[in-house]
Amino acid sequence: MSALSVIEQRLLKWDKLASLVPKPKKPLFPIDRLNELLKVCANSSYLRTGESIHAHLIVTNQSSTAKDVYQINSLINLYVKCRETVHARKVFDLMPERNVVSWCAMMKGYQNSGFDFEVLKLLKSMVFSGESRPNEFVATVVFKSCSSSGRIEEGKQFHGCFLKSGLMSHEFVRNTLVYMYSLCAGNGEAIRVLDDLPYCDLSVFSSALSGYLECGAFKEGAEVLRRMAKEDLVWDNITYLSCLRLCSNLRDLNLARQIHSRMVRLGFNSEVEACGAIINMYGKCGKVLYAQRVFDNTHAQNIVLNTTIMDAYFQDKSFEEALNLFAKMDTKEVPPNEYTFAILLNSIAELSLLKQGDLLHGLVLKSGYRNHVMVGNALVNMYAKSGSIEDARKAFSGMTFRDIVTWNTMICGFSHHGLGREGLEAFDRMMIAGEIPNRITFIGVLQACSHVGFVEQGLYYFNQLMKKFDVQPDLQHYTCIVGLLSKAGMFKDAEDFMRTAPIEWDVVAWRALLNNCYVRRNFRLGKKVAEYAIYKYPNDSGVYVLLSNIHAKSREWEGVAEVRSLMNKRGVKKEPGVSWIGIRNQTHVFLAEENQHPEITLIYAKIKEVLSKIRPLGYSPDVAGVFHDVDEEQREDNLSYHSEKLAVAYGLMKTPKNSPLYVTKNVRICDDCHSAIKLISKISKRYIVIRDSNRFHHFRDGQCSCCDYW
Repeated sequence: MSALSVIEQRLLKWDKLASLVPKPKKPLFPIDRLNELLKVCANSSYLRTGESIHAHLIVTNQSSTAKDVYQINSLINLYVKCRETVHARKVFDLMPERNVVSWCAMMKGYQNSGFDFEVLKLLKSMVFSGESRPNEFVATVVFKSCSSSGRIEEGKQFHGCFLKSGLMSHEFVRNTLVYMYSLCAGNGEAIRVLDDLPYCDLSVFSSALSGYLECGAFKEGAEVLRRMAKEDLVWDNITYLSCLRLCSNLRDLNLARQIHSRMVRLGFNSEVEACGAIINMYGKCGKVLYAQRVFDNTHAQNIVLNTTIMDAYFQDKSFEEALNLFAKMDTKEVPPNEYTFAILLNSIAELSLLKQGDLLHGLVLKSGYRNHVMVGNALVNMYAKSGSIEDARKAFSGMTFRDIVTWNTMICGFSHHGLGREGLEAFDRMMIAGEIPNRITFIGVLQACSHVGFVEQGLYYFNQLMKKFDVQPDLQHYTCIVGLLSKAGMFKDAEDFMRTAPIEWDVVAWRALLNNCYVRRNFRLGKKVAEYAIYKYPNDSGVYVLLSNIHAKSREWEGVAEVRSLMNKRGVKKEPGVSWIGIRNQTHVFLAEENQHPEITLIYAKIKEVLSKIRPLGYSPDVAGVFHDVDEEQREDNLSYHSEKLAVAYGLMKTPKNSPLYVTKNVRICDDCHSAIKLISKISKRYIVIRDSNRFHHFRDGQCSCCDYW
């Protein structure tokens, strides 16, 4: 078939395409019709048809002279919109003469393809060639490219150039300029630009606010909002949504209530999108009841609003309420999405409700959201925090796609369970996969090293590898090193490290050092650290308790009494030990020496039974740290009825033989309970998992996963 026959067939197709174009009153010239068809091909991504038109223009010699610039620009537009930037550039380079439309179309093509630096190079070529002067459309494209590539210095140069050309009078040029400064500079430069502009309309203020929101410069965003409020401007829905986002990030309740009040007065609070933003704002500001009122007054219920109110309760740490909202939701009318499942799974993770997590996992599979990265990450997190690290590993292995959150969750999960070697192996696999570690990654890695005593390896990660990946260590990383050194008994190194570190230590770091002084029986340093920590943080109960325990272990009963007296004088109350266990979809909560449970008598009898069975195996109550002002029998009773022992005893009573027990405790497990539960796991042939405030302990056959290094 000849080339002429192909073109004839294409012309038949063009006639059909031409029917899509509005018929003008006057007849079109053939070249005009081709240009119109090129526009249709460009807007509809009909690349092959457009290429045929290009071939026809070449054959008829209608694309090689200066007067053909109009149709050549149409060809560039075609290739740009079909993502064929290389072809567009070839056509552009072969043009005998270019106008400003040619340059702008080519720049837009590079920008849409992500080649922002090529846009800036092309502008310089345009200026040096002298063929055309930049217009307002060119200026807009250039400022957008500077914004997306973060090239603020080049943006400043182009700002001066366009200012001299008089292009700053155009509204969309001003908008993109202000957006560039707010997004890339991250300081008050956009505000200074606003001051220099002769007139600022709503779109300029909105551009500055959007840029500050995207780069996280919320204080500067608040200043833009303050200036915008002073102007006599009519805000639109987009402006209000940006303001709500700003309030959410600032956690500024007073500002949030002012914005909400203004929206109510002007009738902007009825739309679903606005209601969702208001609910989210109050949730972030810690006023979940306000968020609930807005939700209750919303007539249009959908999954976005339901998920947003669940997230508000999650942010407020009201995890049970988030789950209750889902239980009340009609999933047939309002089916959950991936965000809903992520919030629910993370709520279950915080409550350590493994059975409920299994049920929700089944619903995830049934709903078809298993392959969503967000849901997969939440599943790994839920299983890891609920005590089943093996199920977390399975969920991780079953993920088709992984991101940095996936790897961080798995590494931190291994670390939290004391499986330091597995955590470091996961980190190595992450490096092989090409994922770049961030600050969370190194917190998990340093904690993993601490749990297994890999001091040299931990120091290597901290001193060298973090620098290699340009991760600046913060307080959490420094605290991990304090724990790593002191847990290994290297107290002199820990002291030197804390003395020379370029940060201000918080109570968590001092408590970590103090706790390891207590565990490693370095009571001299422990007393010194405790006195300083109490002076700096007089309201932290954990420091008083650790100092009291140090005095008790040293049999310094006067010191114990002084600490108790000081706590009473300052009104500092010890956090009571609380443990809970889930049995048959019900959570049972126990306090130390609990006597409110309906089956407490049977629980006490069960404790006495199991303790009598483990005594022949070497168990002896550790009464050294119990107050001396009670007799020996009372001391043993005090130890016997700690909350974790009550929870384990109740689990032995109410669950089938050989089934695992999962117990959660709000504070650190004590030495006596740790020793007792090791032996209980042996005589009962049970797998017992205790999650305390520090880590997980897996008890099996008389051994603990921590190997007594905790």
